[in-house]
Amino acid sequence: MILLDRVTKIYNRDMAPALDRISLRVEPKEFVIVVGQSGAGKTTLLRLLTREERQTSGKIIVGGVDYDKLQDKNIPLLRRKIGVVFQDFKLLPNRNVFENVAFALEIVGMSRHEIERTVPKVLEIVNLKGKEKNMPLELSGGERQRVAIARAVVRQPKILIADEPTGNLDPKHAWDVIRVLEKINRFGTTVLLTTHNKDIVDKLKRRVVTIQNGKIVRDKANAAYKI
Repeated sequence: MILLDRVTKIYNRDMAPALDRISLRVEPKEFVIVVGQSGAGKTTLLRLLTREERQTSGKIIVGGVDYDKLQDKNIPLLRRKIGVVFQDFKLLPNRNVFENVAFALEIVGMSRHEIERTVPKVLEIVNLKGKEKNMPLELSGGERQRVAIARAVVRQPKILIADEPTGNLDPKHAWDVIRVLEKINRFGTTVLLTTHNKDIVDKLKRRVVTIQNGKIVRDKANAAYKI
């Protein structure tokens, strides 16, 4: 599903690489946590996977797509297969919950009938049934993040990247979000989660990949948080 082979990313020739010959394989339906201190290279890794950045060297293959052969015109199609959730929600403030999720389907040309059939199912998955007409400012931080997750998965991506999705949340709402990510993973979506939250990492007992100074220094199943 995700394969990186000796991938290096250099932003500035006068500085150390952001990523330095990292190799990583993530199988379909895996739930993998990526940890590391700020500046370790986590964000660069995610930007390479979504093709916001190009690797300087090495091979990247995601969902059978070889990024060396990926044409710019096909990048939007690739991104439909990869859902992304950010720390800061990025919801449309003037649209309600239903409309925020529906927007992801509108921009790919889905019919109104299909949107009205699909969105309620996804809102139920993220435990937001009954909140369809609420505006973002009427929601808690955890609810807003779950709207963002619904928007990211409504097109049924094969991979969901969650970049510090609990960073702005209190412990209760953080765990609400993590449980939703676990549910989505059980439905068959590969989940890649970055977090600084030691409690979440220790209790989830998933595969943990640790990045330090642009290198993968630890890759262990059922692991605790350790840097």
